[in-house]
Amino acid sequence: MPALVVIGSQWGDEGKGKIVDFLAEEAAMVVRFQGGNNAGHSVKIGEELFALHHLPSGILRPGKLAVIGNGVVIDPGVLLQEIDKLESRGISAKNLRISDRANVIMPYHRLLDGAEERMRKGARVGTTGRGIGPAYSDKASRLGVRMCDLVDEDALTEKLKFLVPLKQLMLDAYGDPTKLDQAAILKEYCEYGRRLSMYVADTGAIVEKALEAKKRVLFEGAQGSMLDIDHGTYPFVTSSQTVSGNAASGSGVSPLWLDEVFGVVKAYTTRVGAGPFPTEISDETGRKIAEKGGEFGTTTGRPRRCGWLDLVVTGYTSRLSGFTGIALTKIDVLGGFDELKVCTHYSLDGKKMRTIPADLRLLDKCEPRYRTLDGWEEIDNEGMKRILSKGFGALPEDMRRYIRFIEKEMELPVVLLGLGRRRNEMLDLRKRMW
Repeated sequence: MPALVVIGSQWGDEGKGKIVDFLAEEAAMVVRFQGGNNAGHSVKIGEELFALHHLPSGILRPGKLAVIGNGVVIDPGVLLQEIDKLESRGISAKNLRISDRANVIMPYHRLLDGAEERMRKGARVGTTGRGIGPAYSDKASRLGVRMCDLVDEDALTEKLKFLVPLKQLMLDAYGDPTKLDQAAILKEYCEYGRRLSMYVADTGAIVEKALEAKKRVLFEGAQGSMLDIDHGTYPFVTSSQTVSGNAASGSGVSPLWLDEVFGVVKAYTTRVGAGPFPTEISDETGRKIAEKGGEFGTTTGRPRRCGWLDLVVTGYTSRLSGFTGIALTKIDVLGGFDELKVCTHYSLDGKKMRTIPADLRLLDKCEPRYRTLDGWEEIDNEGMKRILSKGFGALPEDMRRYIRFIEKEMELPVVLLGLGRRRNEMLDLRKRMW
């Protein structure tokens, strides 16, 4: 079957954008199926760096159809800024399609996001403040504005007549002094609808048609599996389902189409914001990894917390999403350390743990147990050229051992190996194309 899903295996920021961009060369279509502009993918092409928030990474490949599915929540102003910025750099958005069923982030969603987070005080979850959670809440409460409404002024007018007074009451209750202007919101969002109408379509039918024609379709996840609303470290999670099962629902096609699932595994672990992090490194080693890896959020700019690779996490998320292969990224960042640690299991009250408990109080008590492996020298430019021309055997011996250890523990092959930020700094270790 022609469908491949790319899923983040940790708390996000694993390098999914680079992997999707690489695989998109073989695809006819790339589909983003969940999340909003709280996610960010960065892709380096030559010396140019592209930061994407709403747009699928496939937009950077000429001739590929880039689809924003119904499972995404869309801030139309942000999306238009992103389109305009790409087009100013010579990247066309003519092949973009947006689901008419996707929900829209409204200005009151951003206001409520901030107000709710302030109310949490010491129990804040680290939201980006972009209105993602309130937009998904409205979707579940059947109060959402969808893209089909955004492009229809009469429909949008009717919805705002009810929604604006309701949201004003909520803001007042939170003590937010903002006064919503219904006419101004209508005018602003009608203009967004006018500009975006050329892209809005029944994308589920478009994706299904491509699959029926046996065209390769790449499904792109945002955030990581440990941020899944059901299966992640709740409540320190995002507001959507980030596991592979949502690739079908969030795109409007049958799950029977899904064939391969690549789990993107960063060679160490990071997370942004609050929440448990068993293998976090709080000393100079952690700071060095963060500096070498450029660990700052693409969307927020916030510094990421860094830790050793946690195979309890990746084993758990592999079970959730059914990984068929590992895309291992940023292994180059670990060059130059004398030794490296990999967490193989946790200890909880003297018992071995290989899964993630739902109760975060128990997770906080889990003590990571490590296997220590030898490090390797940093790869210089000449070394990179040699590796890219000669392949896996040209990698430092201890790096190869590190990779084989991950494969053995996860019982999966490493199919793609990211060695740097640039598009071409990738080893393709697949035995067959998808």
